[in-house]
Amino acid sequence: MTISTENQVPCNVKGEGHDDLSKIRRKHSKRTGHQVGNVSHCQKRLIALKIMYFGQRFYGFASEAHTEPTVESEIFKAIERARLLVGSREDSCYSRCGRTDKGVSATGQVISLYLRSNLKDAGENILGERSEIDYVSVLNRNLPRDIRVIGWCPVAADFLARFSCLGREYKYLFWKRALDVSKMQKAAFKFIGEHDFRNFCKMDAANVSNYKRYITDFNISACDQRSNHDELWSMNIRGSAFLWHQVRCMAAVLFFVGQGLESPCVVDSLLDITKTPRKPQYTMAPELPLILRSCLFDGVSFMCSSDASQALIEHLKDEHHQYMLQAAIFDEALTCLSIPEPNPLEHPKKKRKHIPLLSREAEPNQCCLNTSLCQESTLF
Repeated sequence: MTISTENQVPCNVKGEGHDDLSKIRRKHSKRTGHQVGNVSHCQKRLIALKIMYFGQRFYGFASEAHTEPTVESEIFKAIERARLLVGSREDSCYSRCGRTDKGVSATGQVISLYLRSNLKDAGENILGERSEIDYVSVLNRNLPRDIRVIGWCPVAADFLARFSCLGREYKYLFWKRALDVSKMQKAAFKFIGEHDFRNFCKMDAANVSNYKRYITDFNISACDQRSNHDELWSMNIRGSAFLWHQVRCMAAVLFFVGQGLESPCVVDSLLDITKTPRKPQYTMAPELPLILRSCLFDGVSFMCSSDASQALIEHLKDEHHQYMLQAAIFDEALTCLSIPEPNPLEHPKKKRKHIPLLSREAEPNQCCLNTSLCQESTLF
């Protein structure tokens, strides 16, 4: 299929001045009946986009009032710059699979929405790679360096990234230090299956009435990477859906177990809401090491042109080299410092006393008095 140039507006006419170019645009607009820059007359199709982003500088994924930048706001800016949005955002049937927090990264976030297409007939289902818009390349040219589209796929009209998702996988990175990983794994196995996770999330009683979630796998493994005489490990968690801050709360409790401050059996007690009906107060694990690794769908196969794929590889290699340079600067700074000799007269710092989780004060009760007023539970 060839792309018709009959109604394309000249973007750069050699030898024409600005006034002449403006006349050409006005003449085109009058002849076609479409306002220049307006793509509301274009064909569109529902697609899913697979997105990678590095969350350090973002205030989470979802756009929030008076909070910038977010990953979502940057994506829509890129869509608008590329003139891919047909109509308004409300008309696009936009849906996101996961709503990651401030500082959290992703290698497999998925969104779905209607975007401009080269389809001539709305009944067409499949277009060759050469015929359709290369959504990956077009969007990546307009996105900041810490966000990349890594694949796209046409989807059915009833597809919604949030509710069509069958499962999500998270990865939480950490340095082993002196942690007892075997005890952490023993505790992690207790999360597998369907449980009420109200003691492992941030309570959101206004929007969530069902705190039951199903964890299919929870595995802790080494990453084959070392630094400063320490080893990098990861928690790999798969489930159908997750509550707000659930992964970071589970990680925090596992760190208590790894430090020997709690028994693996504390997970059993916290999952038993008859024994522990309210969440004890504790600080969740930091956001920076958390990654939304993948989202699982039935019948969705993401594609990426060879040119776009090569550009992605080169981009990530370049970013990695830049971060390695930054790490080298920190290494250089460390060599400029001398290690202080221990002072025998100096009293060692007292370790902060750990209060057992089950003995701690509970968080304020936010349970709904009238559950019929609660909305459907939020999926992340």
